[in-house]
Amino acid sequence: MTGSGEDARVAELRSAVSRLRRELAAHPAEFPDRGIAEDELAALAAMVVSGIPEVPRLRRSLLLIAGAIGSVSALARGLAEVRTAVDLFGEPPGR
Repeated sequence: MTGSGEDARVAELRSAVSRLRRELAAHPAEFPDRGIAEDELAALAAMVVSGIPEVPRLRRSLLLIAGAIGSVSALARGLAEVRTAVDLFGEPPGR
């Protein structure tokens, strides 16, 4: 928990998603799946507003974002930070 009573994992994910959204918005090149990445980052941002998100949904969004921007090296660090933040929530049930 953070000092405000918020789950530290949620705060970390919120921060990582926000950074990657800013980096993506500032990235000058267009690429085919940019819209998918933007939509999934928006979905992640909405999930953390409502509290602790569902792990399977987090992992699905991460997979879609990675597939959409994985080859854009300028966004690799931001993507890695989002992945690290998602990993804080653990594995989905059944794994």
